[in-house]
Amino acid sequence: MMRLTRGLRKLQRNFSTMGLPEPILKPNLPPLGIFINNEFRPSKSGKTFETINPSTGEAITQIPRGSKEDIDDAVNAAVDAFKLGSPWRTMDASERGRLLFKLASLMERDIAILGSLETTDMGSPYTITTAFSGMAMNTLKYYAGWADKNHGKTIPMDGNYFAYTRHEPVGVCGQIIPWNGPLAMFCWKIGPALAMGNTVVVKPAEQSPLTALYMGQLIKEAGIPPGVVNIVPGYGDAGEALCKNQKVDKIAFTGSTEVGKKIQQSSGIGNLKRTTLELGGKSPNIILDDVDLPTAVEWAHQAVYMNQGQVCCSGSRTFVQSKIYDEFVERSVERARNRVVGNPFDIKTEQGPQIDQTQMEKILGLIQSGVKDGACLATGGARFGDKGYFVQPTVFSGVQDHHKIAQEEIFGPVQNILKFDTLEELIERANNTNYGLAAGIFSKDIDKINYLTQGIRAGTVWVNCYNVISAQAPFGGFKDSGLGREMGEYGLHQYSEVKNVVIALPQKNS
Repeated sequence: MMRLTRGLRKLQRNFSTMGLPEPILKPNLPPLGIFINNEFRPSKSGKTFETINPSTGEAITQIPRGSKEDIDDAVNAAVDAFKLGSPWRTMDASERGRLLFKLASLMERDIAILGSLETTDMGSPYTITTAFSGMAMNTLKYYAGWADKNHGKTIPMDGNYFAYTRHEPVGVCGQIIPWNGPLAMFCWKIGPALAMGNTVVVKPAEQSPLTALYMGQLIKEAGIPPGVVNIVPGYGDAGEALCKNQKVDKIAFTGSTEVGKKIQQSSGIGNLKRTTLELGGKSPNIILDDVDLPTAVEWAHQAVYMNQGQVCCSGSRTFVQSKIYDEFVERSVERARNRVVGNPFDIKTEQGPQIDQTQMEKILGLIQSGVKDGACLATGGARFGDKGYFVQPTVFSGVQDHHKIAQEEIFGPVQNILKFDTLEELIERANNTNYGLAAGIFSKDIDKINYLTQGIRAGTVWVNCYNVISAQAPFGGFKDSGLGREMGEYGLHQYSEVKNVVIALPQKNS
């Protein structure tokens, strides 16, 4: 058996099933309602929508469909909870932190339920959804620690004045989360917002709302006051109403660049809302010819295929130096063919279904465009099975920069392998996109690494690793990949206003 390198062993530990709680194949559903003021209620219209199990294509249950009227009720509840004198605003910052930590502890208690709900609702393997649930829990713990530590400064101001700054909450925050990592994104959003004393209205994606609703009952159990967190499932009209509501002070959105641009426009109607946008990507993953090849192949494989390729920072343009290109392609094809696709509750499964039929058909259409443009379809390229929304792990070689698959975000299990010769050529090609979310560099040469990290325009650059994300480090993009940063201390800046207070000092006793 091939000797595993240290890097590859570390990668495999990240995807280990050791200590994994037993999955719940038919998890009990959370209360199915719109969560306002710590109570679940039906939608004002009485309308519902189906949430679908993408492994089978069958309906799981009916979810109340929120509309503008429900959004307005949720916003009003958040406004009341934010008022000076309310329990949330008068609460000690350390107590806010304690409640966030308690919420994280409840998540830890129920991690098997959360992971199982997410696997049922959005199809990712249980090994991945429980890892995402753990990351979500740790995000809340991290921001719980910040609640009483993000403070202002005293300033030596000219003249007989004393100046100091206060870091105050922004106000009511509308938070729109995506379908591809719903629980993690839920906690990325509410963690810094609540730590800073804001109140929130969350609009989960219609494709995967179950874990957000489950969090509603945990929020109530944790003792977070009514109106502080409100959850309104629905479609785009609900998100649009949230963006246009003039009582909302900030919008945070994770999703496609196309929708992000519309949200930014809607957020400027009526009042000028602060916006944080974490959008799409077409991230370059760069493999130099001095690497340990098996390690680089495995990291590049995971960079593309994790979560069925439904990751905004996916290393979907794999640039490989010409000297090792052919062998890299050969090994990558072999790895893709050996990838285990199937039942996401099976511990051996590496890849589940895409989120829905629309996404599956979009991916298959882009694969056909790659063939039409002249790229070499080395493996995969078709639907997997005849039930659910599975796509074969796919590898293209001979991809050119102008090919559609090298330009558009596929958001699926498709690896595009491009060849390069020099670093100068590579930087220009890597940056030749409207996106700038992330990048990867694999090399043993520190000078080349430092040269590339300076030249690549991306919010995150991973070196000899990929998709390494934690609560402590900021995440966000350049160019059309978004505005602002989430996670880490930088994430707090998006949820606090700086108030300058200037006090005239007396010059003599009165």
